Amino acid sequence: MKQKIYYKHTDMGGIVYHSNFIDFCEMARSEMFFEKGLSPMVDGCHFAVKNIEASFIKPAYLGDMVEIKTKIIKIKSASVELYHELFIKDTLIFSMKVTLVFLCKGMKITKIPKDTIEFFKSL
Repeated sequence: MKQKIYYKHTDMGGIVYHSNFIDFCEMARSEMFFEKGLSPMVDGCHFAVKNIEASFIKPAYLGDMVEIKTKIIKIKSASVELYHELFIKDTLIFSMKVTLVFLCKGMKITKIPKDTIEFFKSL
């Protein structure tokens, strides 16, 4: 997924505010589902972030175009681990490993539906 950097993404110096890198990764995760005509929510259940490890390598600036690439690292019965990388052209500027858990029925960790696991395996 590509994302142009707008004023709303930056601080007063025109540098992307750090939390927006995480937002871009969240958008890319949702977009993986939307591109296949699916939703990241299943019957009122959804994924939630359990853990994030982020590495801020270089800044992005107002007007830049960033590309977010996502890889599946590990799929378990109730969680999935992903690796996101943000690039400007061919330069890596940010990376993040995130563990998501699948929540249902009063925020209880639940097994991911088989078709959703198959979706992740297909990526």
